[in-house]
Amino acid sequence: MSSNIPNKIAENQYEIEADSNLGMKVPVRIYANEILLEKMLTDRTIMQAKNVASIPGIVGQSVVLPDGHEGYGFPVGGVAAMDAEEGMISPGGVGYDINCGVRLLRSNLTEGDVRPKLRELVSDLFSSIPSGVGSKGSVKLSHSQLDEVLVRGVNWAIENGYGSSHDSEVCEENGQIDNADPNKISEKARKRGAPQLGSLGSGNHFLEVQKVAEIHNEEAAQKMGIKEGTVTVLVHCGSRGFGHQVCSDYLRISEQALEKYGIHLNDRELACVPNTSEEGESYRKAMFSALNYAWSNRQMLTHWTRKSFERVFNQTEADLDMKLVYDVAHNIAKVERHKVNGEDRKLVVHRKGATRAFPAEREEVPLKYRHLGQPVLVPGSMGTASWILLGQPNSMNLSFGSTAHGAGRTMSRSKARKNFTEGNVKKSLNEKGIFIKALTRDGVVEETPQAYKDVDAVVNVSHNLGIATKVAKLVPIGVIKG
Repeated sequence: MSSNIPNKIAENQYEIEADSNLGMKVPVRIYANEILLEKMLTDRTIMQAKNVASIPGIVGQSVVLPDGHEGYGFPVGGVAAMDAEEGMISPGGVGYDINCGVRLLRSNLTEGDVRPKLRELVSDLFSSIPSGVGSKGSVKLSHSQLDEVLVRGVNWAIENGYGSSHDSEVCEENGQIDNADPNKISEKARKRGAPQLGSLGSGNHFLEVQKVAEIHNEEAAQKMGIKEGTVTVLVHCGSRGFGHQVCSDYLRISEQALEKYGIHLNDRELACVPNTSEEGESYRKAMFSALNYAWSNRQMLTHWTRKSFERVFNQTEADLDMKLVYDVAHNIAKVERHKVNGEDRKLVVHRKGATRAFPAEREEVPLKYRHLGQPVLVPGSMGTASWILLGQPNSMNLSFGSTAHGAGRTMSRSKARKNFTEGNVKKSLNEKGIFIKALTRDGVVEETPQAYKDVDAVVNVSHNLGIATKVAKLVPIGVIKG
């Protein structure tokens, strides 16, 4: 264990060296406070980050963000950049739930408006939005329609009546990434994905009705249209079984190609292929298809959320001012330009359980927020806060323009099932004024707030490092789980 204990190099910054496959030393940089770091040392987080540093073509450093914990191959909360011409692309560095992301809706309703109808609202949302393992959406897609979703993303949903063009303007990549290719998708992925579009899923996916508890950046909050005391909705879900199957398919392809390209890894879960290889190009086109699927999926859930609010409060979407604030992607790999040792380079940035946090004036940030920086959404647990942050210049120096994607688990799902009961979790939430509807007992127990790190501590690390800084704190009042 001692060989995996990093050295403190500055406040909230730790470092340990790893051996690359080229015989060089690569730094592993961990951003955490002492308590968060201690939790990382109880599992394989640091070892996994060191293994990532050994991938051929890695640039700069292997990064662990403050929500970091053990994952598949890459740690969750891990960031790694590879040279776009000479480096690798890794399905495990993106993860199974491709574009598992978060979007935030605002409203002009206050907590006082919502409390008397909270149970009715949560029940209506629960009945309107399919959730649970293997849950199916209400939209039946033909082969050609699924292809359109995979290419058009959020725009397919909007063109088919699920929202307005303004929604796409505040999504990462405008909710549609170019160069997706449905021909790179297996028939098995198609069969899993076609019936699931427009569903929430299970696990840590959720829909939360929240209130704005604190404002820390008035200018940014005003631009986002949020005020203290008003009600927001946070949606967390991704590409469902479709993205899972895409990852499975290309992990197998990558594992089979290791010998072909003479790639030697410390962990086969890090299976990768050269970014410019035929296999690399195919994976990227398939992964981009899953990104677009996920954006379309969240857009449909947004539409049904608005309809629930309209029904329960007998007002129109316009009356309620239910506009999309922003939509961020986790579990993604994209080619971006970054400065490394003063040199401008084209890199494949893998964000595994991490959120992009670009500063102001980057052209990738939507026009609405470009003068401020990219909004970042950091969900906590269903019994604690979530945060809106704003990307800052230091993210480019420390973490390839990235920050934490959530609180991060600190307890396994099996341990949560042993230590907590559905009744106890619901009672605890009820005492905090939080009403929950869940499809299963496990959906409640596995996601107990005690299974997660302190989201405020995670956010404070990001804020203090100047990676992404605080805009507003949101606290849940109603929760839907699969």
